[in-house]
Amino acid sequence: MAEQKESSVLFSLKELMNLEEDRIKEEEAEKEARARAEAERKAAEEKARREAEEARLKAEEEQRRAEEQRRREEAARLEAIQRAEVEKARADAEHQAKMQALVAAQAHEHSLAQLAQDKKKKQLTYAVIGVVAVLVIGGTVTGVGIYNWTKQAAAEKAALEQQRLAIEQEKERLQRELENNAKLQDNIKKQLASAKDEAERAKLETQLAKAQEKANKIQGTGRVGRGGAAKPAAKADCNCPPGDPLCSCL
Repeated sequence: MAEQKESSVLFSLKELMNLEEDRIKEEEAEKEARARAEAERKAAEEKARREAEEARLKAEEEQRRAEEQRRREEAARLEAIQRAEVEKARADAEHQAKMQALVAAQAHEHSLAQLAQDKKKKQLTYAVIGVVAVLVIGGTVTGVGIYNWTKQAAAEKAALEQQRLAIEQEKERLQRELENNAKLQDNIKKQLASAKDEAERAKLETQLAKAQEKANKIQGTGRVGRGGAAKPAAKADCNCPPGDPLCSCL
């Protein structure tokens, strides 16, 4: 009977120990499960945070690239507009210079033709007067008058030829200056199109303005200098008798 009681006590103790071990195992299992769940939760949160950060950085990078592309396109558009304006201004200036040169050349040729025509009329008048003087007066006085007239006509012809040569030389000189100025303006405009900063652009624009001002002055000089010789002053009323070869009004 005592042995049976001892066995029952041992069985009970063993059962209690098993139960305690099971409880401890369950607690450890629950602890491990909670630890795994916490680790998985933190890993999921870290992953979500990392993915959100990557998405934010990617969005910022795409926005930066889009903004940079927009700036490049805007800069290219402005540069194209500027080049078109510079080219249009250059073409307009060249066209204006050519038209002014053409008008000046035509005016000069017209002036020379008018002078030549007036000279022929004057020579014909002188010849008629000389013939009349020879027929009316004759003698030594007529000879002296004809000599003086011939000498004066030769001097006027020489002066006219010298004036024509001077006008032609001035025309060529102004044309060379216009061509050199046009080349200078083209060079400045090319540098202006590739200017790196505002200071360089301002400097080039000042140089271009001076070159254009000089071209305008040259063209103004050409219009005055090549527009033809000045008209001779009107002669005073002549009171000499008709056919007088010694008259100073001739």
